Amino acid sequence: MASPMRCLPTDPAKYLQSFRLFLANSTEHQCMREFMEGQLPAVIGSIGNGKSTINILSVGGGAGEIDLLILSKVQARYPGITINNDVIEPNADQIFKYKEHVAETSNLENVKFTWHEETAYEYESRMNAEKNSKKWDFIHMIQMLYYVKDVPETIQYFHSLLEVQAKLLIIVVSESSGWETLWKKYRSSFPLNDLCFYVSSADIKRMLDSARLKYQLHELPSHIDITSCFIEGNKDGEMLLDFLTETCEFSKTAPPELKRQVMEELRKPECSEKRDGKVLFNNNLSVIVIEP
Repeated sequence: MASPMRCLPTDPAKYLQSFRLFLANSTEHQCMREFMEGQLPAVIGSIGNGKSTINILSVGGGAGEIDLLILSKVQARYPGITINNDVIEPNADQIFKYKEHVAETSNLENVKFTWHEETAYEYESRMNAEKNSKKWDFIHMIQMLYYVKDVPETIQYFHSLLEVQAKLLIIVVSESSGWETLWKKYRSSFPLNDLCFYVSSADIKRMLDSARLKYQLHELPSHIDITSCFIEGNKDGEMLLDFLTETCEFSKTAPPELKRQVMEELRKPECSEKRDGKVLFNNNLSVIVIEP
């Protein structure tokens, strides 16, 4: 009999809802902001040297919160220089939110935004069909490599679009995170399909090493408060569980034994720590900065 379990990204509205709940319950954006404030200026230190225009490509830009922070750092490093900021984002709701954020942000007079409502693969296919090999000064792929079919090929393609002094910045979950433990153990039990794969910093490092690409690695400590997942019938808890397992209505559709094992796993020190009566899932991230 076919399993009633469904991959979460097959329902974009549900996925977005659970993703926003995840952001609200995690320090993900907070730790990214700290990185952008503290370490990004050095990363982008030479991307615009001698240029009258800086071209930035955001792959999977989401609702734009982190993109706008990145832009503010580029503006601070290269005041007054024109910035072309192209965004690849397949979700129309996210693009709508992104445009709202742009409208609410001041000091963007020198930034030109172009949104492409398509996946990274669709963008690549279209560019190849148009024989367009535009080069970029900075490309970033933040928490999006889980949603591409061929991760090494995607990295290679976007890496090939880098200008001489450019950088490619990737953020994914760290191999030191609870995701690594949970997904290594239960990946085969979750209903993954072409819309979602698991990849961590360990996988990316292997790919970059085999392609002989130079990179730097930065670790960002982060956690998600998953306490509500252990409260029977708690709506937010059920939705967070959906996000952790990438499964629509995991609590209702997972076989009872799988659910029991996953709930047990989530409490283990390899996945989470207990602090002040809360269960905090290890959401550590890795920032990988790749040279041209």
